Amino acid sequence: MTTRLMCVLSLMLSALLLAAAPTARAGQADGASVSWQELSPEQQKLLAKFESRWADLPLARQQSLAKGSQRWLNMPPEQREQAKQRFQRWQSLDVEQRREIRRMFNQFKKLPPEQQAKIRNNFRRFKDLPPEQRQQLRKQFQQLTPEQRQRLRERLRKQQ
Repeated sequence: MTTRLMCVLSLMLSALLLAAAPTARAGQADGASVSWQELSPEQQKLLAKFESRWADLPLARQQSLAKGSQRWLNMPPEQREQAKQRFQRWQSLDVEQRREIRRMFNQFKKLPPEQQAKIRNNFRRFKDLPPEQRQQLRKQFQQLTPEQRQRLRERLRKQQ
């Protein structure tokens, strides 16, 4: 995998992974910039594309890159492979699809923790279904009219 792809992957993971991860450096939370020398050699290799302009990057961008690179380095190989596959799917989406996913993600993050937990639980239950059953449910949902889909969403919200 190229360094560029690994770097972009770490950025996307920062935004898309919902699981909590350790911070790259303890001092980052206080608003201090992250110097290139503070990064581990592994992080520097992963973020090599940014080295020449690191000092010019905004603080939030430095912290995000440092945190994302550390998260990537802490992942077990199978989790990295899943992340690569997710990123490849993300890259295959058109601009409008990405925009809609970002909008939905931001909407999700605004929900109370209890609702987020319910959504995660329902998603896990869906993922645990046999592939044929998941496909059947998707097909049924796609055949609904927009009005039927909205009514179904409202019914599901009330059940939660």
